[in-house]
Amino acid sequence: MSGDPTRPLEDGLVREFAPAGARGTPRQNLSYGAYLHLDEVLGAQHPVSRPEHHDELLFIVQHQTSELWLKLVLHELRAVCAHLAADDLRPALKGLARVKHIQRQLTEQWSVLATLTPSEYAEFRSFLGTSSGFQSHQYRAVEFALGHKDAAMLAFFDHDASARALLADQLARPSLYDEFLALLARRGHDVPPALRERDVTLAHVFAPELVPVFRRIYENAGEFWEAYEACEELVDLEENVALWRFRHLKTVERVIGTKRGTGGSSGVGFLRAALDLTFFPELYAVRTEIGR
Repeated sequence: MSGDPTRPLEDGLVREFAPAGARGTPRQNLSYGAYLHLDEVLGAQHPVSRPEHHDELLFIVQHQTSELWLKLVLHELRAVCAHLAADDLRPALKGLARVKHIQRQLTEQWSVLATLTPSEYAEFRSFLGTSSGFQSHQYRAVEFALGHKDAAMLAFFDHDASARALLADQLARPSLYDEFLALLARRGHDVPPALRERDVTLAHVFAPELVPVFRRIYENAGEFWEAYEACEELVDLEENVALWRFRHLKTVERVIGTKRGTGGSSGVGFLRAALDLTFFPELYAVRTEIGR
């Protein structure tokens, strides 16, 4: 065995991954699988089709991973809002940059689900009952965090106390845009008082008096660089949401055409209408004014 060229590598792996006590290292004996609870994560896929259809696992994994990414997006957006409330813009910008990378992952995932053909999906679609992505409370919470709030949505989660509580909590918090506008006001920008004192449980609506505030920032970028950069980060964020929605729409259209969604939504029609929703309308309106 002394001549086996793989032996040094094997010995190194044994030393590297031996339990803490075996090497005399005073650290917690925690394995990779235990730390990540892989037995629970990898055991959480339960196809309902009978006989079990091969492609249902793809469908489940796609949506489970999306929910994990949404959990992280919400986690990061809440941290960003806390940084903005503390007038700490630099870590807020770092958090937004991370969210943008997560958004790209979420958008790219649709290309995997798009490999599911209409005939393959038809084999197990009827087993899904009334379950639908429309029922994702984390997606709704992210929308609330970005400012698209609708208290009526809480009623859709009356059957799930924890989901409803999460949404109710997010509804009551200032949105990302609320916190950003408050920061701008504290830094001397002429944000209208009505926007600073508004009911944060309501969705933001276009405020034309806010457009000159952003025009001043954009036309004096050197003086207001951090605010200018933050404006562009928010535009990136909204554009990424639009790209995700469009990719979702095209994937659904590719797989089920114009049929109604499993949860009773209008399917493609509902998704197409969502493309027109906006979070930061004044940041787009200001582009028409700059350079006039």
